[in-house]
Amino acid sequence: MMSEEQLRESKQSMDSNRRRLQDKLASVLAKNPNFIDSNNCSSNSLGGGALGFGDGDVKLTVSSRDGFKVSMDVHRRVLREKSRFFAEKLTSRGAVAQSVEICDCDDVEIYVETVVLMYCDDLKKRLMGEDVSKVLSLLKVCAAIMFDAGILSCLEYLEAVPWSEEEEEKVLSCLSELQLHGSVSEEVLQRVLTEPSTSTRVDDIFLRMLTGVLQAKDEKARREMKTLISRLLREDASDYKSYGQRLDVSKDILYHLCHRCLSSLILCLSEATCMDDSMQDRGVIMAEIAREADNMQWLVDILIDRKLGDEIVKLWADQKELAILHSKIPTMYRHEISRITAQLCIAIGRGHLLVPKETRYSLLSTWLEPLYEDFGWMRRACRSIDKKLVEDGLSQTILTLSLSQQQAILLNWFDRFLNKGDDCPNIQRAFEIWWRRAFIRQYTAEQDQSQLQIAVYDYPN
Repeated sequence: MMSEEQLRESKQSMDSNRRRLQDKLASVLAKNPNFIDSNNCSSNSLGGGALGFGDGDVKLTVSSRDGFKVSMDVHRRVLREKSRFFAEKLTSRGAVAQSVEICDCDDVEIYVETVVLMYCDDLKKRLMGEDVSKVLSLLKVCAAIMFDAGILSCLEYLEAVPWSEEEEEKVLSCLSELQLHGSVSEEVLQRVLTEPSTSTRVDDIFLRMLTGVLQAKDEKARREMKTLISRLLREDASDYKSYGQRLDVSKDILYHLCHRCLSSLILCLSEATCMDDSMQDRGVIMAEIAREADNMQWLVDILIDRKLGDEIVKLWADQKELAILHSKIPTMYRHEISRITAQLCIAIGRGHLLVPKETRYSLLSTWLEPLYEDFGWMRRACRSIDKKLVEDGLSQTILTLSLSQQQAILLNWFDRFLNKGDDCPNIQRAFEIWWRRAFIRQYTAEQDQSQLQIAVYDYPN
């Protein structure tokens, strides 16, 4: 049980809240030109005070769940004209005074403000400057008492003002709850509701966006839009858990763009093998190769995030022509290309790409030597490269192969590392695991010696 002191503090707190509310209500009503404070409403009137709109013939009382009440002298004619709810509840009997009480209100202030709206000639002007949450509260009360002009004005306000993302959720929730019908309500929802669309339409938009980024002329804008699209796609993946809907990103479009990037890379490297010593030509070629390699990395990243990347490993492993051209140009021009190999190895090592052993081995057969050759340049020239991450991904990928394939790759690495040092990936951990598998544990396939027997018996019915 509460002590006397706690009860007294609780009562003081309630009285203080009521005073604040009463002052707020007095301020709201005072702004209405039709309002007359017939009882000198002030903070000292803690409920039960009669506020008014002149000589009213209806005493309207609004009470909250905690017992706080506000009474207003209002006009039967106004309430009946503006509200279908009051038109049903109030009789049209001559000069007979009536009393109406609305009990257990969530927000007394909102109910009083809704009554104020009934006396306003220009509801649109009255709502100007209010925030979206306040207007949604007014809309709910207007709908509850069937105040059609108030509903219409609130909807027109919501249709005209911008919403934050948090407010958008509230608007959709409110309109869904109220189930309002009519052209204005539909116009409000047009801002967020998508028309039934075909996958072709989504694909067209997606293709336009990605192509625009891949071909962008302004490098800063290109980087910003890459980041934006990647973030939106990742948010889509996380929102899927909440909303149960996911953007259907076309796998065909992504791979079409990958093929386009690969063709551009082959063209750039072919030009690089024929370039002269002009610094201008060299700079242009370097920029083009770096740009196309970066585009390819971005598309691969999207494919991996969307769990569509299994085929990209084979596609990259099959680029024999590109790998040959890669070996014919200086490392400073080509090292960005090897980041794609590193990217795929990291994804395989993390289990984000599940591809057959033959494909994994083909990937390393085609691109492991180029990765070794470029690793020193990658480490020095690319600040975003995480050396340990690349080494761990490469190690894990090698260790998924057969033991004989591991041996061939790791012995080759052993010799190279002794000569190149830090310019070669340090995959000692993979070497240790292979060594233990090959010479210490030495697992062998043994025939099943169990004498498992199965007997079947028939039981009489």
